Amino acid sequence: MKKDINITDMAVSFVETFQYEDIPQEALETARRCIVDTVGLYIAGTSEDVVKILAREALDEGGNPEALLLMGGGRKVPGSKAARVMGTAGHAHDWDDTQVSHDPDHHYGLLTHPSVPPLTGALVAAQAEGVTSGRAIMTAFLAGFEVETKVSEWMQADHYLRGHHSSGTVGTLGACVAAAKIMGLKGDSLRHAIGMAASFAAGIRCNFGTMTKPLHVGRAAENGVTAARLAARGVTADPTALDGRWGLPTVMSGGVSADKAAAGFANPLSIVSPGVSIKPYPSGIVTHQSMDALLELVKEHDVDPAKVTSIDFFAGSNILNPIRYAVAKNHLQAKFSMAALLSMIVLYRQAGRQQFTDEVVAGDAMQDMQARVHTHLDRHIESIGFDKIRSRIELTLEDGQVLVKEADDRYRGGPAKPMSDDDLADKFRACTAGLIDPSTQAAILAQTQRIDESEDVSALLSEVMGSVSSFA
Repeated sequence: MKKDINITDMAVSFVETFQYEDIPQEALETARRCIVDTVGLYIAGTSEDVVKILAREALDEGGNPEALLLMGGGRKVPGSKAARVMGTAGHAHDWDDTQVSHDPDHHYGLLTHPSVPPLTGALVAAQAEGVTSGRAIMTAFLAGFEVETKVSEWMQADHYLRGHHSSGTVGTLGACVAAAKIMGLKGDSLRHAIGMAASFAAGIRCNFGTMTKPLHVGRAAENGVTAARLAARGVTADPTALDGRWGLPTVMSGGVSADKAAAGFANPLSIVSPGVSIKPYPSGIVTHQSMDALLELVKEHDVDPAKVTSIDFFAGSNILNPIRYAVAKNHLQAKFSMAALLSMIVLYRQAGRQQFTDEVVAGDAMQDMQARVHTHLDRHIESIGFDKIRSRIELTLEDGQVLVKEADDRYRGGPAKPMSDDDLADKFRACTAGLIDPSTQAAILAQTQRIDESEDVSALLSEVMGSVSSFA
């Protein structure tokens, strides 16, 4: 890193001076869409056992009633506990948005799921501090989003290759900055908050396909909020924790790209360029292009699942390494199993919350179809590089016919092929179907779509946090 670049200084200066009036209209429009998506996923996450366990744990632990507990029926718990439950819920389905990069050296997966940590940090801190302004929450959310995504973009790809989970590590910075912005931290207090967040950052990829994977993001939210609050009380940390030999980027990734870091924050905001992807499927982003390709193939040829003898999937290690389960036995493993994901598309022509259940994944139909899926490392695809997601599917029918489709990197939900507002509303309804009634869906959706226009978001928060109250 060039000696004249101090990332911590730049982050502090950006956070201190960033105001709602500074936010470009394009950033506001995209941020509103990300917030709608994330709120739907908070509610969707209440169907997951890990979220129910964490919510019960938060109630059993008790403590100062500072923020509403998701699924708590209006009950409040300490802010850090509320953040842990919300953050875990938002990532529980692996359906939350994904940071985009145009850097050919970046592997998909290196970058964060950017929205859950800063939105959770902003919403929890706002409740604890008595802040009700939608503008304040939007400003804090985008401040955290920007610091999180820029640091993630600037760090070397080795961070991911070593086995770190960026949404858990760098996500901690996003939650911390958002909470600190709500609390008005500046100067040394803000530096100490960032320093603590850097030490708290954690999450390793061996836990993908387990309950602990979404808990990485829950802990990022919890730790980020905790760092900001402890700094406000006077706890100190290294004031340059994003720099130097022992700073987070060097320790966790071997450093940053000095050329990219030289551009600084908000030049432009990452949410504008290179942008953010809103995920159509609750699985790893590297799988979506292939799932869409197979879906087109199945529909185009009206494929009967009973007549499929084999599915051969050819890809590079950027897909095959993280999507690591040869055969999924449960819905968590299915998110990281090409056999399971391609089987869902063939059998059901969709892959949503209703398909990602243990009953479906462990059922005879899915287990039988997964046995027909074979993955192959394609040397040609591997040699082209990892700047795009490339794959090929060869589907063989019982009459010997082989149907072939190559994945299109212009994936649904990405900046080049974004979801429409109607698509996003449909996703919100799919996330919350069966958990809240249609009238509550409509009310939460309408309020969330214009959250920054609200002078008091308390009613919205009460509705979201209390919309599902059963631990059954």
